[in-house]
Amino acid sequence: MATTADFRNGMCLDIDGQYYFIVEFLHVKPGKGPAFVRTKLRNVSTGRILDKTWNSGVKVEEVRIERRPYQFLYQDEMGYNFMHPETFDQISIPGEGIQGVQFLKEGDMVEAMVHAASETILTCELPPHVTLRVTYTEPGLKGDTATNALKPATLETGAEVRVPLFISEGELIEVDTRDGSYVGRVKE
Repeated sequence: MATTADFRNGMCLDIDGQYYFIVEFLHVKPGKGPAFVRTKLRNVSTGRILDKTWNSGVKVEEVRIERRPYQFLYQDEMGYNFMHPETFDQISIPGEGIQGVQFLKEGDMVEAMVHAASETILTCELPPHVTLRVTYTEPGLKGDTATNALKPATLETGAEVRVPLFISEGELIEVDTRDGSYVGRVKE
């Protein structure tokens, strides 16, 4: 058991049988009345954000989470199959449990959040930025780089992102896996 004084970003709590990560928190001591803690919690299974206010000193159920690296092997009807690089254990994770799954390619390393007591996979995250090759995009016209116009581009994983007009087929680009935005070119 933990109290509101133990809150920290990334801490996992069990609230009414559901797991939540603390996104941010703020201890508030008003001039009149008791102190309290405002939190933003992200549901592990749905990803929805919940605002919750706690009285100061309230006991909460903390869930012990381990972060483990896994390498993506392949996808089949069971889901996405991963292997632990040291123990060679293989696991299967459904696509809904992976954040940024459309940017996942064979051989990529991900970080899985595992419930320490039950050994169940809660969620899986890709690195914040990945490098992917553009497989299709309309050709840009000479002189189109003056504006910040964007065009659609299909990547090697099949995902579609918006890129600047000067990007052409076959180029490597860096993509933010959290929101699917173009970050920049990558030199080969």
